[in-house]
Amino acid sequence: MAPVEGPILVLGIGNLVMSDDGIGVRVVQNLSRRCRFPERVELLDGGTLGLDLLPRLEGVTHLLMVDAVETGGSPGTLVRLTGSDIPVTLETKVSPHQMGLKDLLAVARLQGNAPEEMVLLGVQPACIEMGLELSPPVASRVAELEEQVIRQLDEWGAEAMPV
Repeated sequence: MAPVEGPILVLGIGNLVMSDDGIGVRVVQNLSRRCRFPERVELLDGGTLGLDLLPRLEGVTHLLMVDAVETGGSPGTLVRLTGSDIPVTLETKVSPHQMGLKDLLAVARLQGNAPEEMVLLGVQPACIEMGLELSPPVASRVAELEEQVIRQLDEWGAEAMPV
């Protein structure tokens, strides 16, 4: 696959005070601390902002989202979704922000600002109740999820460099 030339957005989604729901934000924060990326790559803590993120998608050609994803699988199961599979998966809400994410992608598409390629990397949560700690099955997958983000960026020609 040829390297991607356009801007890449890595979007960590979730709520840090709802246990496993904060996995996407944690992964992006960890990668921001331990790696440098090419200038065209932006790592963003999207939290639970939903439609407020719309301006951040303008001009982005490749979107990589990291989030807790309800798959019906065992807690800690990793998932990788692409393209049209993403909105279908977001129909099953894990938390309130996912409806905002689904709306964000729909409005971006309507405005002609949808990224050319979208990938959602996630993990099946065990607990999305109030709490600052990840559950053990999800915490045990953080490093692997970070490596999946790095591999996806590398596939797009955006190599991570250790800090």
